[in-house]
Amino acid sequence: MTSTVPNAVEHADEQQPPITMFGPDFPYAYDDFLAHPAGLGQIPATEHGTEVAVIGGGLSGIVAAYELMKMGLKPVVYEADRIGGRLRTVGFEGCDPSLTAEMGAMRFPPSSTALQHYIDLVGLETRPFPNPLAECTPSTVVDLKGETHYAKTLDDLPQVYRDVADAWNRCLEEGADFSDMNRAIRERNVERIREIWSRLVEKLDNQTFYGFLCESEAFRSFRHREIFGQVGFGTGGWDTDFPNSILEILRVVYTEADDHHRGIVGGSQQLPLRLWEREPEKIVHWPYGTSLKSLHVDGEPRPAVTRLHRTAGNRITVTDANGDIRTYRAAIFTAQSWMLLSKIQCDDSLFPIDHWTAIERTHYMESSKLFVPVDRPFWLDEAVDDEGNPTGRDVMSMTLTDRMTRGTYLLDDGPDKPAVICLSYTWCDDSLKWLPLSANERMEVMLKSLGEIYPKVDIRKHIIGNPVTVSWENEPYFMGAFKANLPGHYRYQRRLFTHFMQDRLPADKRGIFLAGDDISWTAGWAEGAVQTALNAVWGVMHHFGGETDPANPGPGDVYDEIAPVELPED
Repeated sequence: MTSTVPNAVEHADEQQPPITMFGPDFPYAYDDFLAHPAGLGQIPATEHGTEVAVIGGGLSGIVAAYELMKMGLKPVVYEADRIGGRLRTVGFEGCDPSLTAEMGAMRFPPSSTALQHYIDLVGLETRPFPNPLAECTPSTVVDLKGETHYAKTLDDLPQVYRDVADAWNRCLEEGADFSDMNRAIRERNVERIREIWSRLVEKLDNQTFYGFLCESEAFRSFRHREIFGQVGFGTGGWDTDFPNSILEILRVVYTEADDHHRGIVGGSQQLPLRLWEREPEKIVHWPYGTSLKSLHVDGEPRPAVTRLHRTAGNRITVTDANGDIRTYRAAIFTAQSWMLLSKIQCDDSLFPIDHWTAIERTHYMESSKLFVPVDRPFWLDEAVDDEGNPTGRDVMSMTLTDRMTRGTYLLDDGPDKPAVICLSYTWCDDSLKWLPLSANERMEVMLKSLGEIYPKVDIRKHIIGNPVTVSWENEPYFMGAFKANLPGHYRYQRRLFTHFMQDRLPADKRGIFLAGDDISWTAGWAEGAVQTALNAVWGVMHHFGGETDPANPGPGDVYDEIAPVELPED
């Protein structure tokens, strides 16, 4: 069991198939699409070598560019900062290069099957991530209101935590048909998924996460709601999500996106970097040995985009930071949506006005992390009592607390090797509390908080390098960590997600395609970045007169059968 507060379905049932479909809004099997020997589709030979702008070199942009290249098109990638986006792995100055910190995405659920396709493709390994009470986590400490509880399993915590777990199970079952939907997603029963979800979208679009809890008889106790918010399930406390739409939370729990997490050995940024350099075995038009890197001058993406506008013939014209102007028949925009409102000068004619409204209404969550390198995983040492007698407990544990640090993660590669501590991982208001502080100032506050939980542990003496930190809301090319819909935002998200279906748009609004995890239904997960990239690739292929193999229909081919629920506008 990986959750502090478990999901309603008992994962111990070995008869249940694994979750392999990521979300109820558009139940399309992207993993099957990717695995099919017919490939993702083809374009007319007359279009081979045609340039397509791909704006943003994060995972979504690199996946889209890689697949367009395989089809025989020439992707031109623009990147303002570095390849990887929020798959950002950094080292520690002066320390062993094997010591790394994941400033963005660091844990991935098995239900991210399209993402796993690319992880396998480039030969990366994964390993269990030490979430609260995960099987791979030696121990977990829950520290609330000055009371500290040590646990290896949920049963080691006081009864109130099991009561909260039961309340969450009942709340999901009674208010969201959890078991029924979870089963339908496991079985890929599209008809049943759509039947359940259509009703819930109409019923719950205006409801907050907190309101959903309050309406449940199971959560009538404020104390239970408070504990649930501070400890949560899967990755820790979820009170920072309380103002968000309950539909966002259901998308996560239905697909077990917050369970059974794995990290990428060596760092997640390797994935887009390896795709950038990969030479596909099956490729159209380009000679064997071609890679995205080889298609770009000096092997580097073009610089930041500063202007996007339409020119004659419904072309998309791109101006970059070097002042270079290029015109394309098609472009894919994968950067944070808010970039279109601030950093990039845009014509209103790029998108229909309703899509501009949806972009402007996008709600981003803040997020901060701070990591320090240490000499060894000292937390595995056995603690002693005041008389010096061994207690049978670890001196330090994965820690959930209501103090400033909120979540502390312990990451190691073995008992005799240097290790890394994520001293704090926080979201929203908890993240904003760190914003004015430097990395060292943040570290001092965090060490003080942890010192109150572990008064006998001298963390500082084990630190062997300077801290590294990030606040994504302060990153100039991101301005936030990830999208999270507020109540009433379903219609906006639908406009953004379905934008790749451009036959429905006027001719003068086609040719530029939106992708990225904030375009997906389940943002904050790399799987959404991959899926929307594949949608955009299908859109570009269709735009150029291409088609998929009948044996392997793409997301646009089956759109009318599984299109997201459409709510009335009036």
